[in-house]
Amino acid sequence: MWKSLRFCMYWSVVLGIWGIVVVGGILAYYAAHLPPASEWAVPQRPPNVRIVSANGTLIANRGDTGGEAVRLEQLPKYLPDAVMAIEDRRFKYHFGIDPIGLARAAFVNYTSGRTVQGGSTLTQQLAKNLFLKPERTMQRKMQEVVMALWLEWNYSKEEILEMYLNRVYLGAGAYGVDAAARVYFGKSARLINLAEAATIAGLLKAPSKYAPTRNAQLAEGRAQVVIAAMHSAGFITAGDAKNALFNPAHVVTSHNSSSGNYVADYVMELLPGYVGSIGEDIIVDTTIDWDMQQAAETALTSRIAESRQEFNVTQGAVVTLNRSGAIRALVGGVDYRKSQFNRAVYARRQPGSAFKPFVYLAALERGLGPSTIRRDARVTYRGWTPKNYTKRYYGDVTLTQALAFSINTVAAKLAHEVGPANVARTARRLGITSSLKSNPSIALGTSEVTPLEIAAAYVPFSNGGYGVVPHVVRQIRNEKGEVLYRRSGDGTGRVVRGDKLSEINSMMAQTIYGGTGKRALLAGRPAGGKTGTTQGYKDAWFIGYTSSLTTAVWLGNDNNKPMKKVSGGTLPAEIWAWIMETQHQNIPIARLPGVPINLAETSPLQKPGTAPARRQPTFVTAPQQPQPPRPAVQATTAPPQQNNNSASPLDLLGRLFGGG
Repeated sequence: MWKSLRFCMYWSVVLGIWGIVVVGGILAYYAAHLPPASEWAVPQRPPNVRIVSANGTLIANRGDTGGEAVRLEQLPKYLPDAVMAIEDRRFKYHFGIDPIGLARAAFVNYTSGRTVQGGSTLTQQLAKNLFLKPERTMQRKMQEVVMALWLEWNYSKEEILEMYLNRVYLGAGAYGVDAAARVYFGKSARLINLAEAATIAGLLKAPSKYAPTRNAQLAEGRAQVVIAAMHSAGFITAGDAKNALFNPAHVVTSHNSSSGNYVADYVMELLPGYVGSIGEDIIVDTTIDWDMQQAAETALTSRIAESRQEFNVTQGAVVTLNRSGAIRALVGGVDYRKSQFNRAVYARRQPGSAFKPFVYLAALERGLGPSTIRRDARVTYRGWTPKNYTKRYYGDVTLTQALAFSINTVAAKLAHEVGPANVARTARRLGITSSLKSNPSIALGTSEVTPLEIAAAYVPFSNGGYGVVPHVVRQIRNEKGEVLYRRSGDGTGRVVRGDKLSEINSMMAQTIYGGTGKRALLAGRPAGGKTGTTQGYKDAWFIGYTSSLTTAVWLGNDNNKPMKKVSGGTLPAEIWAWIMETQHQNIPIARLPGVPINLAETSPLQKPGTAPARRQPTFVTAPQQPQPPRPAVQATTAPPQQNNNSASPLDLLGRLFGGG
C-alpha cells in the first residue's frame, strides 16, 4: 500500500513539474511574440473634460470615456464588491490567474453542456482591455495570461481594481463606472446606492444586453443575481440584500437631451485655443448660470412644443449675456438628441428689424434725435422699394415712433441719409462680426448674423456703452488644482457715448412699453428691446435687455420654410419675457440709462396714424456711472457730435423739424 502511495506521489510530482515546464514553455513561446518587457507600460486613460457651471453644477463630461477617473477610496464599498462578487470572487487571493476558478468554471461548463462561467480573472480582463486585440485565439489567450502576471507583479490589487473600474466598457458609450453611473442614473459613481452598483456590475457580462436603457426588466433580473452573489460572498448582509431587492435602481430620463450639451460642445471647440492638446483630466469652469440655463431651455422648448402645429415652428435658440459679455445661458435648439447643431452660436439668419437699432444709433450720432420727424411714405432706392409690415404708410412720425412700431420706410431713409457703410461700421463697432453688405437693405437686417453675436452687440445698450467680447470659459484647471487658463479682460472699451446711449435706450424702451414688443413687458423693470421678422415669416426675433442681462430669442425652421405668421412681437417676445422674468427673480431692479423706472406710468407713445406727429418726450436720465469692462482691445469710439459751424444740410433740416 505504501509503495503504491509513494508511486502515485512520485509520478504526481513528476507530472506536475513537467506540466509546469510545458505550460511555462507555451507561455514563453507566446510571450516571445510580445514587445520586450522593458517597453510594457499601462497606457494612459483617455482624459476627461469636466464642464461645470458658475456655481459648480456639472453640465457635462466630455472625452472618449464619458466620465471621470475615480479613486477606489472615493467609491462606495459595495461597487467594487459587486464587481468582485459576480466576476472574480477570489480576486484578492490569486496571482493574476486563478487555477481554482478555472477548474470550477471548466467543471460547471462541462456538466451544463454549455458555457455558463468564464475563467478569466479581473486582472486578465484588464490585460486584455489594455494591451490586446479582442480576437479569440490561443495566442491571444496565452498573451493575456502573461500580461496578467506582469500586472500583478508591478501593481497592487487596489491599483489593478481601480484601473479596471475606470476603463471597463459598460454600454451606451460609457467607459468606466463613473460614466456608467452618469449615463444610467444621472449621478457620479461616488453617490450610487447598492441596487445601482449591482446594476452596473451586472452589465459586465453583456453591456448591450443588460443595459437598463434597453431592457429594464432584464437589467433588474441581472442585478438580483449580483445582489445574491454579494450576499453569498459575505459582502453584504441579508438585510442589505433584501432592501436592495425591494428598492431596485431607477434609470433617469436621458440627460443627452439637455441644452447643457450645446454649452459643452461649444466649450470643447474653444478648448484647444486655451490649453492646446489635452493630456490629463481637466475641469472647465464656465460662466453659465444653471438656473438661468434651465429657465431658458424650459421657456423655449415648452413654448415651441405648444405652438409647433399651430404656427409651423420647429426650432429656436436663446442666448443670455450679462453686462460684461459672460454667457449666462445658451440654448442651441429644442432637442439635443435630435439635432446637435448649435443654432445659438453657428446659425446665420437674417435679423430683420432687430438690426434697426444700429441704423438709428448711426442716425443719432449724426445729430438726429428721438423726436426728429421723418415721413413714412413710399420710397425707392436703386430699384428697391421697402414696404411696411402693416402694408400702410403713416405720414409724419418721430424716430421714436418709427423704431417702436418698426416702420421700414423710415429705417431705409435713415440708412440712406447716413450711408449704409456707416450703418455697417456702427454695427461692427458694437460687436457684429459677420460680413455685412453695405447696401440700402442693410436697414432691414438682410445680412445674416448669429444669435450670439447680435446679443453681444446689444449689451452696450445695457452696460453704459461698453463693448464686450462674449465668453463662456472662466477658468481651466487640472485635478491637482493647477490653473491652466484664467480669463482676464472683459471688453473693447466705450463704443457708445453716454448721451446717445440714453437716447437710443429711451427709443427702444418704447418698443416694449407701447410698440411692437408689448408682449415682452417686464413687471416694474426698465428694459429695452427690438422685434425682428424676416420676409415670409422665415425668422422671428426678439432681442432685449435690462441693466443686468441681455437676451436674444430666435425662432424659425432649419429648412427655411415659413412659419404661420410668427412675428418677433408674438412668440419670441413672449418667450423672452418668460425667460427674463425668471432670470431676474433674485436681481434687484436697477436703472437703465435713458429709461425711467416708472416709464409704464407715463403717457403712452402715440401710435402712428392716429394723430399728427409731434415731439415725443425724450426720457433722458443722467447716465449711470458703470465700471467699464477692462479693455482687451481698444475699439473705435463713436463719432463726435458735430458743431454748428460744420453742420450739414441734413443736420440743419433735422434740427428745424425738431431733431436733437
